[in-house]
Amino acid sequence: MKNKILTILLLTGLISAVSCTDLNINPLSEGSSANWYSTESEITMALNDLYRIDFWPNYLIPYGDLDLWSDDEMSRAAVTAITGGTLTGQDGTVNGWWTNLYKGIARANTILANLEENRAQLPQGTLDKYAGDARFVRASHYARLITYWGDVVYYTGTLDLEESFSMGKTDKKIILKAIYDDYDFAASKLPLSYGSSSNLRATKGAALAMKARIALFFGDWAVARDAAKACMDLNVYELYPDYATLFLSKTKNPKELVFGSARSTLLTVTIPDTKNWLPRLAGGWGAAVGPSWQLLCSYLCTDGLPIDESPLFDPRNPFKNRDPRCTATLVEFGTPWLGFRYHPHPDTLKVKNYKTGQLVTNNDNRANAQFASFNGMMWKKGIDEDWTDDYKAENTNFIMRYADVLLMYAEAKTELNEIDQTMLDASINKVRARAYKVAVTDKTKYPAVLATNQAAVRKAIRIERRMELALEGRRYEDIIRWKIAEKVLSKDIYGMLDPADLRTKVVKPGLWFFPQIPAIDEDGDADFETMYNAGLVKLCAVRNFPAHQYLWPIPTKEILINQNLGQNPGY
Repeated sequence: MKNKILTILLLTGLISAVSCTDLNINPLSEGSSANWYSTESEITMALNDLYRIDFWPNYLIPYGDLDLWSDDEMSRAAVTAITGGTLTGQDGTVNGWWTNLYKGIARANTILANLEENRAQLPQGTLDKYAGDARFVRASHYARLITYWGDVVYYTGTLDLEESFSMGKTDKKIILKAIYDDYDFAASKLPLSYGSSSNLRATKGAALAMKARIALFFGDWAVARDAAKACMDLNVYELYPDYATLFLSKTKNPKELVFGSARSTLLTVTIPDTKNWLPRLAGGWGAAVGPSWQLLCSYLCTDGLPIDESPLFDPRNPFKNRDPRCTATLVEFGTPWLGFRYHPHPDTLKVKNYKTGQLVTNNDNRANAQFASFNGMMWKKGIDEDWTDDYKAENTNFIMRYADVLLMYAEAKTELNEIDQTMLDASINKVRARAYKVAVTDKTKYPAVLATNQAAVRKAIRIERRMELALEGRRYEDIIRWKIAEKVLSKDIYGMLDPADLRTKVVKPGLWFFPQIPAIDEDGDADFETMYNAGLVKLCAVRNFPAHQYLWPIPTKEILINQNLGQNPGY
């Protein structure tokens, strides 16, 4: 058994350490695989380990902030390997994800093999539930692999040395069918709930929702529709009444959470580098990573129209008359934020400290601090005062929530052209009504989607996903599966002019904040090139997304130890 486990480690590139977290399969402080899995408690411990956050990359966690790979976020004047078009098989994220995903698969396979060996010692119901856990994890990791890499190595058992160095890729369509089978098994064996911590490990609803996600990605619309609807019909989940407080660390295990992983300061599992998201006056780095202007412009006005069509949009006050999720996600200028008034206006050199009542130097203004936010934007979603006391945050890692299930159902039904008002009200309108804190039936109080034309509803759903799921790591996979990454990630990143020019060209002519209203294209994306050509905004970074990056490269070290793998095209 030890040799088999060692072989799996070799196959998945675990010879070299790529994580500061020790994920060795047999830490010295634990039992080895030769004597482990002999009791129910040992199997339970092994299953619990499958849910550690390192195995579930989503957002604001090791191996990359997923939103930085999209057009929703920027990092001053920098680009990532993905947004700069320089991704290679040596990339740390590529290697880290590949390693941990296959490590999770190896552990799940090992648990399943040992469940068979211990079949006589455990009740059938217990065996089934444990197998459901392991197969859920295996399915989820293979789903991530084929989403990012396409055809990959697929196996469900243990491997000997010769096999490990000779296995080639399996067609992703074959793997997808196996993923469906694993999720179906998990859904049939896992409980609806585990009580107060029910959504921090796999349940029946989680298996159905994750099946819907991978089916949607590969355009398997009927499968996605049926899985999402089955999750909805469980009547276990509901939308949290207040979008603005849903993501705070104090909101524990809401009914909207279908599946996630916990963070804990006590257990040293926290969001890393929280200063990147905090304003300078609150002790942060002033939007070292912050929202893009493209995201700000994506929020509809309260009449349901985009900013370049709505008479309600005022470029001088870009946060006014917008979908409520705009100011729940982004910090509105001139409002209190983490104890201080936030305002990036170049003439606002002093702001109020609400804790002392005194005026202080406004270091969230580039006129005072060079590295304050380059575009004036700051993240608000999920951030609270508890981030500033020790710069550690234990917000729940949302992997799947009910709003996403509803929007997946709406998208699958739309692509099948099964559109009617009942479907819209049960899905996209329910999500939008929650944002406005009104009943879905009260269509006079929010801009309900009423169109039944497929193209119009498709556009509405895509915009809704962006407004609803910002900073949750979903945008990158969305633009990949919609095949619009080449367009939106080839638009450059813009920000405010330097303070002197900003005063002369924007403030004095009365054009603050947006000197012009940017055009919004058919995919809901804003165009700032006209303003740039007029010298009214500054180029921060040049983005590039070559077509071959729709698939990631196989890690170079894997190619070196197994020539049968073959590299993905373009790398």
